[in-house]
Amino acid sequence: MTEFLPFTRPHVDEAAIAAVGEVLRSGWITSGPKVAEFEKQLSEYFGGRPVRTFNSGTCTMEIALRIAGIGPGDEVITTPISWVATANVILEVGATPVFADIDPITRNIDLDKLEAAITPRTRAIIPVYLSGLPVDMDRLYAIAAKHNLRVVEDAAQAIGSTWRGKRIGSFGDFVSFSFQANKNLTTTEGGCLVLNNEDEALLAEKYRLQGVTRSGFDGIEVDVLGGKYNMTDVAAVIGLNQLPQLPAITARRHALAQHYFTSFGAGFEAETGVQLPVQNFETTNWHMFQIVLPEGVLRADFMGKMKERQIGCGVHYPPIHLLQLYRERGFHEGLFPVAESVGRRIVTLPLFPKMSETDVERVVLAVRESLS
Repeated sequence: MTEFLPFTRPHVDEAAIAAVGEVLRSGWITSGPKVAEFEKQLSEYFGGRPVRTFNSGTCTMEIALRIAGIGPGDEVITTPISWVATANVILEVGATPVFADIDPITRNIDLDKLEAAITPRTRAIIPVYLSGLPVDMDRLYAIAAKHNLRVVEDAAQAIGSTWRGKRIGSFGDFVSFSFQANKNLTTTEGGCLVLNNEDEALLAEKYRLQGVTRSGFDGIEVDVLGGKYNMTDVAAVIGLNQLPQLPAITARRHALAQHYFTSFGAGFEAETGVQLPVQNFETTNWHMFQIVLPEGVLRADFMGKMKERQIGCGVHYPPIHLLQLYRERGFHEGLFPVAESVGRRIVTLPLFPKMSETDVERVVLAVRESLS
């Protein structure tokens, strides 16, 4: 029987497994020397900017908003096509999420529509780099500067992506990355926040662990309301193993994505009505390879046919504003037609470093058969 091919599979090698064993045997398994070393190496990777690690790439965005002073009465603009966490963190700090429709080609937030959504109450924007593809970063930060807005980049999928030769995270305002199991760099769960200065980094540390500041042998003070968001040394040592491999991981993803385009062929979109992703091999890390099905093709039926052919697919993402939590806040169909259309039809195909070119060809054949 043909082996099932999932849409993603974590890349964890024997060296990482051995390193986890060493940490477990050390007796220090929560936040300790491995976390400190991982933060140091991440800071070097991002050009010397302060970096703090956390137990998810969700709390990183919430903490960035808190550091920026965003709260009740404030509006934060983001995209409807993202994991729901991107909007949930806005609610968590008591602010109001505002959505702007997406660009039909990149599937990222449309920066023209983002600027049109700005009001006197807007205090921040959260762009998302879907599949690791950045928005126009020059335009993004020009808008932010013009309207005096903070930027919290949801770069959860974008480690290894670049803009004009500079790594995402090495410039800008707050930049949040996820190290969840399906990300290009994983710590099983976790994330990091790139900050602007040491004062912000110290405040992030407080929010990370109950607002606590320690001094001397027994001094403890709490002056902000924090949570329990620290990364463990067990997770950090996996990240330390993965970070040096990131260039090779990114290069392999590029090669597989290129083979997808070659295998689909130049006439595939015209022939089938499927929309392939942008052929970008300069700025994106190819975190995912996503297609948009033709109108009239039911995604669930397509995914079922792919599963019959032993191919796993994903859905990234249903429009946030049509989830019940957001419908109850007044959002409804028709507000963001591009996002709603793409959200009904987008499908994530398998893409991970251990795939072979033959696996890609097998997926392409299954797509063709499932559409026919």
